[in-house]
Amino acid sequence: MPRSIADPRFPQTLRRLRVDRGLTLRELGRLVHHSKSLLHELETGTRQPSVETAQALDIALEAGGELARMVTADNAGVRRRTFVAAAGIAASLPHQRLTFGRRVGAGLPAQLVTRLARLRRLDDFLGGADTYRVYMAEVESTKALIRDGSYTEKTGRALLAVLAEQAQLAGWAAFDAGLHDDADGLYRMSLAAAEDADDTALAGNAWAFIAYLRLGLGQPGVDEAVAAVDTAGPSVTPGVRALLHCRRAWAHAVTGQAQEAETHLALGATALTEHDDRPEPDWVYWVDRSEVEIMTGRCWTVLRRPMRAITVLEQVLAAYDDTHARDKALYLSWLADAYLDVHEVEQACDTAGRAIELSAGIGSIRPGQRIDGFLGRLEPYGSLPCVVDLRARAVEWARQGRRLTAAATPDTAPPPPRSE
Repeated sequence: MPRSIADPRFPQTLRRLRVDRGLTLRELGRLVHHSKSLLHELETGTRQPSVETAQALDIALEAGGELARMVTADNAGVRRRTFVAAAGIAASLPHQRLTFGRRVGAGLPAQLVTRLARLRRLDDFLGGADTYRVYMAEVESTKALIRDGSYTEKTGRALLAVLAEQAQLAGWAAFDAGLHDDADGLYRMSLAAAEDADDTALAGNAWAFIAYLRLGLGQPGVDEAVAAVDTAGPSVTPGVRALLHCRRAWAHAVTGQAQEAETHLALGATALTEHDDRPEPDWVYWVDRSEVEIMTGRCWTVLRRPMRAITVLEQVLAAYDDTHARDKALYLSWLADAYLDVHEVEQACDTAGRAIELSAGIGSIRPGQRIDGFLGRLEPYGSLPCVVDLRARAVEWARQGRRLTAAATPDTAPPPPRSE
């Protein structure tokens, strides 16, 4: 593993951020999947954090990149594709381990969930075209284990929940890569597995993914988004409720139902203020106030309330790290749309230009689709210098192999949930 170099102020900064958020070491450990003792060593400076650990802590503590910027890798120039290849090698490990015996111990599902939590972080920095193969390897391994293994009923339900979670992540990568039929099949596999596992939270999230896919293809998705909230129910953890209410709000906004959208945005924001001692599932690790604000801005954009959208999106994106290039490019495209709605053409073009630069080389079709749609909206302003310049920049990126997709998505096509 590459060594890392941390700013000497990292230990006290980590402790300050943790204390400010009212978290114990154990509580923070549950959020980032690290032991209390390791976090103690990081806060006392007796251990150097890895780049990945710093990034995970940054997300959990909502530090806006403060911790991540304090840690650099000795080999910071490692290429993105090399990282993906390494992840692909790692994805083969379950196959090798599980061939030695068909008896599945009670602890294996938890090990697979922990492994999936690590692989999930790839989606923060890479697109679905890069991660789909990695995530599908996990799905196929677990399917084979469920089919061929020997285990108790309790362990079997736990394995089904693992499969549901893996299929959602693989489906998300397929959606991001433009493999929509594959995404639909994986989401429905996830729904069936979650229902068999009696995991209402995962089943609700499967419905939310199905709704998102349908909306992204210009199809109705409100019924599925309603099913997501109803299936999960009110007893799931606050982070899950926040996510599902925000996704339902998006479905209502796309359909033009402003009051319903505002209601569920408020429910999502309120859920995040609730105290709950239960650990959140890792698949909502990215759901925080910033993500709710981004969803709020997106909803106001599609509801043609641009001033509300601009106020929210400007503030949250100013602190959004460029390392999350795909997501920031998508969110900037919504801000560009809002600027254009108030006829701030130069500001809209400047924002879209930043989105083009960030989306370069990302294995996702969606930033290009969003930018194509925005360029189409510029037709009435085609003679303005800023529009001419933006189109030239888009052509230049295309010449360098950073191709935007040919067909623009409908104006209602959604950006991702991070991470979805």
